[in-house]
Amino acid sequence: MRRCDELGAISDQSGRLTRAFHSPAMQRANQLVGSWMRAAGLKVREDAAFNLLGIWPSARRNAKTLLLGSHLDTVPDAGKYDGPLGVLTAIAAVEHLRATGATLPFNLEVVGFSDEEGVRYQTAYLGSGAFTGTLRKIDLTRIEEKGIMRARRSKKEFLGFCEVHIEQGPVLEQANRPLGVVSGIAGQSRLHVEFHGRAGHAGTVPMDLRRDALAGAAELILAVERCGVQATVGQIYAAPGASNVIPGYVTLSIDVRDMEDGRRISAIKTLRQKAKQIATRRGLRLIWKMVQETSAVWCDKEMTEVLESCVRRNGIDCASLPSGAGHDAAVLAKICPVAMLFVRCKDGISHHPAESVKPSDVADAIGVLANFVETLGARHA
Repeated sequence: MRRCDELGAISDQSGRLTRAFHSPAMQRANQLVGSWMRAAGLKVREDAAFNLLGIWPSARRNAKTLLLGSHLDTVPDAGKYDGPLGVLTAIAAVEHLRATGATLPFNLEVVGFSDEEGVRYQTAYLGSGAFTGTLRKIDLTRIEEKGIMRARRSKKEFLGFCEVHIEQGPVLEQANRPLGVVSGIAGQSRLHVEFHGRAGHAGTVPMDLRRDALAGAAELILAVERCGVQATVGQIYAAPGASNVIPGYVTLSIDVRDMEDGRRISAIKTLRQKAKQIATRRGLRLIWKMVQETSAVWCDKEMTEVLESCVRRNGIDCASLPSGAGHDAAVLAKICPVAMLFVRCKDGISHHPAESVKPSDVADAIGVLANFVETLGARHA
């Protein structure tokens, strides 16, 4: 918990926590977390995507690798647990295993991914996407670091990936359970929408002759709210931005999520058709772009069963729940089996400075994670 506090003080902005991909604060964060990895006996390196890696090599030749960890970047004005908690619990689990003299039949690697939130380039999972080799060409055109794909690893290397993360929702707290095992991660689409109208004088252009881009965007925002799946407009920009000028240009973001990819895709098609109708009726030009799309992911059955057994072994009733939030585990699932452990957070608050977790819950998570590694080790001995 002290490490969470210390890491949470490293920010690119004064007065609030913000760490974006490869920013000065992210570089300082990697240095600090790297020092804790070294103190835990791990060999530390940074790959071409600026992912931080702490490696505990197995004595066994040609051993596969078990990955633990999460991400070290944050959203703007963030809390200090979303992402970093998963990296720091993994380091603590390694410290516990080393203190007990554990030997492992696989390599153990703790990873702090460099970009999960997508703040700098408006596309999430740069760190884990480069790591898995799943970045799209359009993603690579947006970023300045052209050598990022040298971070790609072979799927033949990996036994699996386990990520500890705060729940970012209220289910565990309402059920009075400290931990939960994740069944799957919702699919997600991020869209960029533009309405191009015509700016004009607020006092002289008649209401029935206006081409008001902001009024069209407002209609679409209400349609997003009613579309039947988890959908959010989180960003909006209107120009020219004067109180006495009709907005002639508006951009907005749309975030759509669901555990069923068919429902998500259907909702997006319906919203696009609605946007076209709005544009036609109001005399606007519409631009509709898919920025990012991630399919729903179900966690690996075998690894999840092991994780559930470890939760119960630690004296905790095991809750199973899906994740509506996206995680690096969704990207890692493209190359290896994944499992996730949720830690409850106060009032379900996340992406906010009020993020809070109980030290006792974090201790439980460390114990479960260490037990998970030991159990897998026994199975692969």
